Amino acid sequence: FESLQGTFAHVQAAEAVTVPIKNHFPTREQQILALQTTSEFDVLVIGGGATGCGCALDAVTRGLKTALLERDDFSSGTSSRSTKLIHGGVRYLQKAIMKLDFEQYKMVKEALEERANLLEIAPHLSAPLPIMLPVYKWWQLPYYWFGIKLYDLVAGSQCLKSSYVLSKSRALELFPMLRKDELVGAIVYYDGQHNDARMNLAIALTAARYGAATANYAEVLRLLKTTDPAGGKERVCGVRCRDVLTGQEFDVKAKCVINATGPFTDSVRKMDDQEVPNICQPSAGVHIVMPGYYSPDNMGLLDPATSDGRVIFFLPWEKMTIAGTTDSPTDVTSHPIPTEEDINFILNEVRNYLSVDVEVRRGDVLAAWSGIRPLVTDPNSKDTQSISRNHVVTISDSGLVTIAGGKWTTYRAMAQDTIDAAIQAHDLKAGSSRTIGLQLQGAEDWSPTLYIRLVQDYGLESEVAQHLASTYGDKAFEVAKIAQVTGKRWPIVGKRLVSEFPYIEAEVVYGVKEYARTAVDMISRRTRLAFLNVQAAEEALPRIVDIMGKELNWSEQKKKEELEAAKKFLYYEMGYKVKSDQLTDSSEISLVPSDIERYKKRFHMFDKDKKGFITILDVQRVLESISVQIAENTLHDILNEVDLNKNGQVELNEFLQLMSAIQKGHVSGSRLAVLMKTAEENLRQRVVIPVDRSGGGL
Repeated sequence: FESLQGTFAHVQAAEAVTVPIKNHFPTREQQILALQTTSEFDVLVIGGGATGCGCALDAVTRGLKTALLERDDFSSGTSSRSTKLIHGGVRYLQKAIMKLDFEQYKMVKEALEERANLLEIAPHLSAPLPIMLPVYKWWQLPYYWFGIKLYDLVAGSQCLKSSYVLSKSRALELFPMLRKDELVGAIVYYDGQHNDARMNLAIALTAARYGAATANYAEVLRLLKTTDPAGGKERVCGVRCRDVLTGQEFDVKAKCVINATGPFTDSVRKMDDQEVPNICQPSAGVHIVMPGYYSPDNMGLLDPATSDGRVIFFLPWEKMTIAGTTDSPTDVTSHPIPTEEDINFILNEVRNYLSVDVEVRRGDVLAAWSGIRPLVTDPNSKDTQSISRNHVVTISDSGLVTIAGGKWTTYRAMAQDTIDAAIQAHDLKAGSSRTIGLQLQGAEDWSPTLYIRLVQDYGLESEVAQHLASTYGDKAFEVAKIAQVTGKRWPIVGKRLVSEFPYIEAEVVYGVKEYARTAVDMISRRTRLAFLNVQAAEEALPRIVDIMGKELNWSEQKKKEELEAAKKFLYYEMGYKVKSDQLTDSSEISLVPSDIERYKKRFHMFDKDKKGFITILDVQRVLESISVQIAENTLHDILNEVDLNKNGQVELNEFLQLMSAIQKGHVSGSRLAVLMKTAEENLRQRVVIPVDRSGGGL
């Protein structure tokens, strides 16, 4: 490995940067070997989030021998659970002006510079997004206009596009779901949006291509120390590390160790010094994902003043709608869980802004997650919102460099400051940072029309080709090459994992090359299925586990464990539990008598023998009578969704609980409800009696 690092060519030019030796990055096994056999690294980074990977890329491109260890997967923590915005922070600018706070202003200015850089170095993963700020009081129009114009002004030449004011009618034309009454107009400004986990991974893969020894599932157990012969002081000189996948332990030596562990900052600082006071004050932010029809395709919404003074974003993302976020103090955990209270808070705020014609239903929450912001404490602060999002670089007596705080958008600047500090403190031989304008994995030969070549050269569906191009950039061809032939007339290649999403099976094979080692890596970070729809993710899991099992030689037992672990992840961390809690065997029935009668009639069309329950056989009998065929295992799944006491049949009470939950908007997309309604209508049309069709939903 060391000889490999020596073979890098150095371009003697103004923007001299280490040239990556090859297009491909090493396998995880080669990376682990490099970590074990390299006698000493210059820099060892703990943490594979945006900041840690940014530090590794910054260090390796300066010609420093670099290692990175992440105990879970790249971007498995906060970095994959963001609002997906690349922004300066309109809210922070407002605070900067109100409080004449120069620190906040500087942070916004830096973030806007970084926003421009990030959109340039990974254009496939990011794009400008117009965001509408609806105005409901005349006096607010000049106030918000002034603030947003100032935001453009601070961005200066790096302003994405100029903000503008819209009349009420034009605002409703662009955002038809908006609440009409009292609307006086709107202001539209631009920020960036990205696929956060894929962006994080692109930074990690770019660092690996430049020669950094990066490994996920490599946990730091403790710091290694040596006594400095000159001053007699203890110095950090490396870490004891465990390969989580094999259980093997080994030492990794380094001149400088960097702690970039986000919410876990203090636990690594305490490995260095038990007595050190905490600097990290974690705050939880919950987001929810709803169907795409809640927002226009290319226009976000900002609610600048929620009922409790926070801001809520409502944004189109990956053909869905993302809404968030909350901000509440929390304990540090690797598995944050979204609460029903937070989900309902976001839903209520969304209701305030959307037209009364749009019923905002709890059942439309397709996924929900919580991310922990690693805010840096100001000892005098009272609440988490007044803590600055600025980053802090500290160096302990023993030389441990810690980078904490900051925000996603400024990861590169944070990394630059960290490596600058590390070089100075540890007297490392390296030049200045070279990451401005340094293109990330997939960006080099990407163009907005690249997907057309994928369609033409490989016979992929247009939607799939667009998804591959915007996820892998110029590496999309590598995925297309391994895509399976479908045997259909069209598409020629590319078998989807689930019908309504453009993810294909070849991505699972490619994901393993990109260091994915668990089914959770695949559903949440290589693809974003878990973040978009938990039920679709669960549906795709068996196939994903099968493909990964082949690639990684998993035993049947290991496949079973992976499936269970992924289901547990979806259940607790991605909002499946709070979704399924909407319909339980203790759900109350709040239906008016006429509805109860109507639903009883529908139920008894299936329960011909008046048993009080329906089984698969009852459903099959009715379906046969209207010439509809559904596979038995699918029917089993359909009934199982409503069989609340899990006794293999659906009782009348369970059916009424379902219909009541649907009426309240707690449940949506119930296959049994739609199937029974359709069957009833079909049968009714066959019996030609002039009866008015029952109105009003299901």
